[in-house]
Amino acid sequence: MHAFDVLGDPVRRRILELLASGERAAGDVGAVVQAEFGITQSAVSQHLKVLRSNGFVEVTAAGTRRLYSVAPDPLQEIDAWLDHFRRFWEPHLDALATELARGRRSREASDDRPQL
Repeated sequence: MHAFDVLGDPVRRRILELLASGERAAGDVGAVVQAEFGITQSAVSQHLKVLRSNGFVEVTAAGTRRLYSVAPDPLQEIDAWLDHFRRFWEPHLDALATELARGRRSREASDDRPQL
């Protein structure tokens, strides 16, 4: 399965978002995803299996619990592929950063003026 096929599913993207902050138990992931998407634990398990079999997550056993974490390699491959397209949005983000800094300096300058 191609990486974008894996990440094309909103449930799998959400699972990766949850795991981005660190290792989590399958039950914790399942509870959040079930509540947000209204799917069964079995469906969550299937999504975790797809992520695991495609190398996006790693699982370790801790007693009876299964702890999931993000595996960085597939995400680095996607980042490398996206590198071909960064030129389309980076200048816009740079311009936005400049405007934000300009606005911040303007507000700070007006805050420093004495009030009459």
